[in-house]
Formats: sequence, C-alpha cells, structure tokens
Amino acid sequence: MAEVSQTLASVIPNVEGEGKFKKSSDVAFYRRQIQGPNMQHQALLDTMVLTEKGARFELVEADSQTRLLLSLSPSKHGIVRITIDEFQPIKARYRVPDVLPGEPQCEQLTVEKQTKDSVTLSWSSGFYQLRVWHSPFRMEILCEQEVMVTFNSKDKLWFERLQHRPSELQDERKSSLWKETFKQFVDIKANGPSSIGADLCLHGFRHVYGLPQHADNLQLRDTRDGEPYRLYNLDVFAYPLYSRLGLYGSVPLMVAHKPDRTLGVFWLNASETFINIQYSPSDHQDDKTPPVKRRRAEPQTDVHWLSESGMIDCMVLLGPSPQQLFAQYAQLTGYQALPPLFALGYHQCRWNYIDEADVKSVDAGFDRHSIPYDVIWLDIEHTDGKRYFTWDPVHFPEPAKLQQHLEKKNRKLVIISDPHIKVDPSWSLYCEARDGGHFVKDREGQIFKGSCWPGESSYLDFSSSATRAWYSRCFSLDKYKGSTPLLFVWNDMNEPSVFSGPELTMLKDAVHCGDWEHRDLHNLYGFYQHMATVEGLITRSGGLERPFVLSRSFFAGSQRLGAVWTGDNVANWEYLKISVPMVLSLSLAGIAFCGADVGGFIQDPEPELLVRWYQAGALQPFFRGHSANVTNRREPWLFGDEVTAAIRTVIQQRYSLLPYWYTLFHQAHTSALPPLRPLWVEFPEEESTFSVDSQYMLGGALLACPVTEPGIQEIKVLLPGSDDIWYDIHSALVYKGGRTLSLPVTLDTVPVFQRGGSVVCRSVGSCSCTAELRQLPLSVTVALNSQGTADGELYLDDGHSFRYRDRKAFCLRRFSMLSGRLLCRPAGEEGTFDCNTVIQSVTLLGVKSKPSAVIVHASGAKDISAAFQYMETCCTLTVNSVNLKVAMDWEIQIR
Repeated sequence: MAEVSQTLASVIPNVEGEGKFKKSSDVAFYRRQIQGPNMQHQALLDTMVLTEKGARFELVEADSQTRLLLSLSPSKHGIVRITIDEFQPIKARYRVPDVLPGEPQCEQLTVEKQTKDSVTLSWSSGFYQLRVWHSPFRMEILCEQEVMVTFNSKDKLWFERLQHRPSELQDERKSSLWKETFKQFVDIKANGPSSIGADLCLHGFRHVYGLPQHADNLQLRDTRDGEPYRLYNLDVFAYPLYSRLGLYGSVPLMVAHKPDRTLGVFWLNASETFINIQYSPSDHQDDKTPPVKRRRAEPQTDVHWLSESGMIDCMVLLGPSPQQLFAQYAQLTGYQALPPLFALGYHQCRWNYIDEADVKSVDAGFDRHSIPYDVIWLDIEHTDGKRYFTWDPVHFPEPAKLQQHLEKKNRKLVIISDPHIKVDPSWSLYCEARDGGHFVKDREGQIFKGSCWPGESSYLDFSSSATRAWYSRCFSLDKYKGSTPLLFVWNDMNEPSVFSGPELTMLKDAVHCGDWEHRDLHNLYGFYQHMATVEGLITRSGGLERPFVLSRSFFAGSQRLGAVWTGDNVANWEYLKISVPMVLSLSLAGIAFCGADVGGFIQDPEPELLVRWYQAGALQPFFRGHSANVTNRREPWLFGDEVTAAIRTVIQQRYSLLPYWYTLFHQAHTSALPPLRPLWVEFPEEESTFSVDSQYMLGGALLACPVTEPGIQEIKVLLPGSDDIWYDIHSALVYKGGRTLSLPVTLDTVPVFQRGGSVVCRSVGSCSCTAELRQLPLSVTVALNSQGTADGELYLDDGHSFRYRDRKAFCLRRFSMLSGRLLCRPAGEEGTFDCNTVIQSVTLLGVKSKPSAVIVHASGAKDISAAFQYMETCCTLTVNSVNLKVAMDWEIQIR
C-alpha cells in the first residue's frame, strides 16, 4: 500500500501549475488554426447533386485549389447533418463509428431558389430551408424564413489534407508539422498535419451549455480572455475548479437556449478538440459603437470547433423545445439505459476494503445502524497483484461465498476492471490477450507498453470488435473464477490513464486495429471498454438481466451503456458546490445516470460537509460514497450519533423517493428527458433561470436546492413561474412562484419543493435495500396548482430484467386530478406486469377548504366513504388506509 500511496501522491500536485497538462498554446494544430490566415472557400454551386440523403456540393479553397466534398442531410426529426471530407484523399479519414446506432432517416430536399450567388433548398413543406452561398462559402439554416444558424460565418473552415510522408524533411517548419514534442514525448504524425475546424453563428442566442466534462459553471463562458474549452479525456486527479481543461470524458454537444427556441450543435469527432465561444453583444464590444446601436444589436453566439484529425461531421439539432432537442439527440446517439433498480440505491465504496471480513463488517454496520444500502464496492487491491479478473488469495480467498453472503440480504458487489493489463508472461490472461492480438501497438508495430497501477502494462485495443468480444467473454462465470451473477463492474482509468505517458495518457501515434492512430479515436477509448463490459454482463445472463457498469471515461452515446461519475474530487466545499453544475451539464448532454463521489474522494471531510454532501448526493442520479486509501475511514456511523442520524434520514428519504426516481429513468429511457434538469428546461421563457446552476428540477415535479456552503442559517431559493405554486415537501407550506425565497436552514434542512400541478409517489415504511422496498406500500402526494389540477405518472416493472422490453412486462399508470376527482388510469401503452403494489395513503396539498366527504370508487367494488384528516393551517388533506391497487382503475372524489 505504501507504493500505491506514493504513486497516488505523485498525481495530487496542482495539475495546471506544474504544467503536467497542455495549454492550448502547447498544441500545434490549435496554434496553426488560430494564427491563420483563414482559408477562403467557395461553394461550386454547379456541382450540386440532390440525393436520397440530401444534397452534395464541391468546395474549393481559393489559394491552394484544394477540393472538399460537402454533404447536407436533413432528417425527419429536425436535424441537419453537415459533413465535409477530402474530395480524393490518399486514404480514408477516420469517421467515428458505433456512436450513432442508426442513421437518421433523411428528408428529400427541393430547390426553392437558385441564383449565381446562392441556392436555397427546402424540406418539411418549406418550413425549413438551407441556403448555400457561393463566395465566400456560407451555409444558413432557416426556419420560417428566419436564419437560425450560419455555418462558416467567420471563414474558419479549415481542412488539412492527408499526405504521404516525404523522404526528407530538411525544412524545420515542415518538419515540425510531422513531429510534435511535449516535454520528453515525441509524437510522429503518420500522414502529416490533419486538423479540421469550422465555425457556426447561433443567431439570437446568448446562453450556451453542454460540452462535458469540465469542472465549471453550467453556462459556458466566453473564451476570448482565456483558454478554450478542451475535449480530451484525461486522468486529472483533484482537478482544478472553474477550468476548461478536459477531464475524464467528452460529449461534443453544445446546447443553446433562448426564450422561444432550444437548439444543439453536435460535433462528431473523437480526436482532441477545442471549442472557442464568443457572445455578442458583450463586454468586449468596441467602445466606439454608439449606445443606440448596441441596444439594437441582435444577440448571437459564435462557436469555433477545432479538432486534430478525422473529418467534419456536424449535426445541428433544431428543437425547438428543450424536450424535442433531447429527443433529437437521443434519436442520434441512443437513449439512457434503464438501470436495474438496485443501481438507484445507495452505493458504499472505498479504495480499498481490506478483506472479506472488512466487507462483511461494513455490510453489518449498515444493518446495525438501520441505514439502507444496496451495493458495496471493491477497488484494485481486491485482485491478485492488480491482475484484473483475479482475487487476492489471502484477503479474498472465497469471493463467491462473500457474494452469496451479500445475496442473502439482496445486496450486490461491484469490482473494478481497468483497461491496462499487467505485463506478466506467466499470467494466462495476459498471454491470451497478447497472442490474440488484443493489445494496442506502438508506432513501430510492437505492443505498446506504459505504466499504471500494476507497473508495466499493455492496453487492450477496445476499438477492435474482436477484442471487445474477447473481453466480454472474460466475464463469463466459468472464466471469471469467483464471480457470480451478483457481481457488477466498475471501469476506471480508461481515458486511458498511462502514468508514463504525455499528460498521463497514451501516445497519440500508438496504433489501433485498422491502422488508425490513437489520435483519431482517443476520446472513444473508455466508451469502447464500457461497451465491452456491458456486453459481457448481458452475455453472462443470456441476455435476460440488465447490467450495471460504471465508467469514468465516456463519450456521446455512453448513456446507452450505464453510469458515469465526476471523477477524483476533493473533500471541500468548493467541490461539493461544483458537483451540481457538473451533473447538470452531463444531464443536458444525454448522460443522465451520473453523480459525484459523496464526501470527496481525497482528503477528509468535516462532519458538516459530509452531511451536506449526502444531502446533495441523494438528489443526484448516481449516489455513491467513495474515498481514497490515504483518507480516514468514512462509513456513515463513524462521526457521532447526530451525523449518523442525519445521514440515515437522507438515505432513507432517497429510498422512499425511489418510485419517483425509477419513473424518471423510464422517461429518460423512452423520451430522453433527463431526471436532473436545469430550471430553464421546465421554465424555458424565464430568463431569470438561464444562468442558475445551484438548484435544479428533479423531473417536472420537484425543485431541489442543496445547501453547499458551510455554517449558513438561511438560503435563497428561486421559485420560478409567476403563475406557479410551490409546496415545501417537509412543512407543506405553500409559496407563490416568480420570487426568490429566503429559507431558514439547519443542518437537517434539505430544501426541496413540489410544484403545483404534479403528483409524486413514495414508498412508505423502512427497508434495508431496494428488494425490500418493492414490498412496501406507496403514498401519493398530489400538489394542486392554481386551477386545482395535477397529474403525474408511476412506472413499475420487476426492477432487474429485460422483460419490460421483450414481453411488455411493466405497469405505467397516470394519476390525474381534475374537478375534485383523483383518477388512476393506464398511461398510454399498458404493459402486462402482474403488480400487487398498493396505495396506502393519498395527500392533497392546496385544498382550500375542508371537504364534506371523500368517496373512494374502485373498479368492480362499491363506493366507500373514506376517513380523512384536514389541516387548515397548511390546506392539506390526507386520506389514509385506502389500500388501492396501483394496477387497478380507481378514483377518489373530494366533495
């Protein structure tokens, strides 16, 4: 452990200050494009061909006469795909595979208008148009004659052609194009400089979001006075805050919003990418501009994308609503996987639980202190010498029995599996991977070697479908000795992390399957390991059981595979605070199953911070406590009775809300609505919400504002919607929307408000894990709006299998309150799930006067006059002991 701690400590120092990671000025392709000069392109309008997928044009660069091929493809779902490739490349350029599960269904284009200067094409009965300008080349996207987006508005289109390596590189400038040095590392470019770039003007927009993963605010900042946003997956331990440095994962999706439209720009490229953003008008505007003209200037956001290699593949998602944009992106990259229910419970993790007795002791501690949890995790020390798919023979001699011990309590075990493989010719798995050609090669064609936790390691080439299939088979029960169906997986260090490499990652000139350089697909590496692991667990169950796999690295489309988290954070208040915008950015970019390590991975949290972090973490989709081996033990009962009680309450509240969480994940899985939503998603016309990232909506019904500062006695909460009503879920006090509320808080306060017009279902009673939760009855909270109406849904299935998908074994119910009647009915397509869950009680918030009677009518039964309690002080009506089956049609009349 001393050696491990020393290695860990070597990664801790200030990452930016020590120059471990590159600035944009250290990157040659970025310097070339920024320093210019800009290339001047023309669209050859007479080369236009209308195809079944849209239209094609040739572009020519004026000085070099370089020809490019432009393809424009509009889809039925409000997406415009813009691709630009070399006209006749010396070899194919890298096109990102496997991220788009299916090609979008294209619309036919028709010529609306053509002149010598431009051609206008339309689709969707003329509702949308594309206008291509000859010189200088521009491409406008119009909706109802209004220009929304201009491609190449600033002449930033850049395309470096692939070249054969010359026999001699005597010219120093030309030589630097083929060879790049950072510190002691030399990067040889097999086909010379190959970078691409393009700019887009987003007309009328002054707020843009997305581009995870960065430890920064939700709204992206103007980059003129600092670094661009970087997308390059890196292992950044104790990452700097409010930084645009690329972290563990990359989703090249930018979302722009204004009161009447939401649109997105998806830049499908897996190489190192930078994004510059300029808002206009802005503080940077020329002081000589007359004030009147400044006021009248139409806002716009200019976005400049720059990537090291590949081709231009840019998709503009036209919305116009946030919900439609989420669906458009999901139609491209896939919907969030529906997790098994246990994965939405609480996870307890540490680097490392020492041995089997330690695991059993921690497991018993949760029961002893009546704190529910579902999963306990093992980090790298559980293996035999950091060889994955093995167990330490001294500390974990009977892993199957350990899993069976947990199974008796309906709990699960997660183990870590990293992409590096210890170089050990005496280890059969290493030999199998080596002999099967499953490792990444170096530029000389030898197996790439780098250092990571086991020491000298080689790295599996997950870009190869054959390697992924081989790796998937490693999870079979007969091959992975000591594993059981109750074992799930955590992919870590998969950026990939290479301690001996530049920026702690793989050399860009390493070579993958198909002779692609690592530079082409770097940001896909973790995505592919995640894919292979998920396929391994699905195969292990014969395709019957839903997998659970957490991955540190990710890309667009990772939502189809499982969960991610925000990486190696620090136990201080600033990291707690930044976790909220970080998970909101991930949610906007389709990665809905995300969270931050509760308590901070490194350093020791004070008790107040730990409690506040549990409160915040319980309101994020992925809920895991985790800590490093150099920190003090952090189980919830080690900080005194008051802290234990506070944490117990928070986790119990999380479990009681799981019926609502699970319903939200069903929505994410079917309609792409993320469970966590920035306020503007639900209140798209309220500009006061556009920059808020300290609070958010949990679904459409609950507003959460976790306390993220120490020692405060009051918190300010924005309650949006001037026509809305909000109810404090703890006190049932009612507040009008369209105001900022000053709310007194204690250490026990978790500010959450239910929106008038919504219905939320909770479990009633205590449980030790999600399996017990399923046996509990439900309570239904109906929060009335100003019209006295409300509605909401509840989704139920078996919680673990694919039967909901393959056999329609699910139950989806809608609760609707209208004219004093609460109805429970099927919500659209009805499944066939045999569900015995009952509603034990119904609480109505906002009932202005005591009713004379409450009548319960269930299908096939006589009407019953139900007992009820009415609290005049908070206008709350509670009907207990109704014992109505969720799967039956019934109604409650308030008279």
